[in-house]
Amino acid sequence: MDIRNCRKCGRIFQYSGVGPVVCDNCKKEEERLFEKVSDYIRDNPGANMNDVSLANDVSISQIQQWVREERLQFAKESGVVFYCENCGAPIRTGRYCDKCKANMAQDLEGMYHRPQSTAPQIKRRSERDAMRFMGKDDV
Repeated sequence: MDIRNCRKCGRIFQYSGVGPVVCDNCKKEEERLFEKVSDYIRDNPGANMNDVSLANDVSISQIQQWVREERLQFAKESGVVFYCENCGAPIRTGRYCDKCKANMAQDLEGMYHRPQSTAPQIKRRSERDAMRFMGKDDV
């Protein structure tokens, strides 16, 4: 049993070992805030990050985290732009552009393909190549 303190409120809770070290109450509150921010962005497509933060009492870093997790996406009208962490191309959600994601996926696929065996093949012996013993039966 893994007991930890919640990083947000400090309460002791049983940690499942998966995800952030946050208690269930704080997770529910975060989800409520996420829904509120998501609805606000949908209803106000021209809102920038500061507008969203002030209107919903949510930190800009929390909004950025939801964008990196691909949970939020700002409309083109908002003027909010993020940049691919790999090549610097402008993106609207996530951490990487579509091109970099495809390249990473291709690289990972290449790591898991099994290379053709380069070990020498064992040659089957014929009757003629078999080892012979001289003895009682060879007369």
